[in-house]
Amino acid sequence: MFDTLGIQWPKLIAQLINFSIVLFVLWKFAFKPIFGMLDARKNKIAEGLTNADKIKAQLAQTEADRQRILADAGDKANKIIEEARAAAARVSELETQKAIAAAEQIIAKARQAALQDHARMLAELKREVGRLVVQTTTTVTGKILTSDDQRRLTEETERQLA
Repeated sequence: MFDTLGIQWPKLIAQLINFSIVLFVLWKFAFKPIFGMLDARKNKIAEGLTNADKIKAQLAQTEADRQRILADAGDKANKIIEEARAAAARVSELETQKAIAAAEQIIAKARQAALQDHARMLAELKREVGRLVVQTTTTVTGKILTSDDQRRLTEETERQLA
């Protein structure tokens, strides 16, 4: 039956051996390195995808940290601004109080000076009135008053004015 098909057994076995040798050589030196290279590339691609996912996660974490840091910095800046405003208000209030205290001191000194001037003027007025009384009495009575008389008239005049 194989003879009718033109198959010759010795040639078929020789071709099978040749095919097996070529298949073995191709497998050993061509297909195996190609498959190894394809496996390595596949592993490298999978590793790259894994790294890309890690990088994406790290990027998302970094972005969240950045947003948090910016928010914290904004809060700190607002706090510092509020503290500066409060300090400025305290300084302003302190300076206002100092100015008010200085004004009150000036007013008190002016009042004291006015009182002293008033007392001095009253003393001068009393002396002048006493002198005028003595002079008027001397002129009216026509006699010269002794120093005791002048002193007595001056004291009486001061008592009456007080």
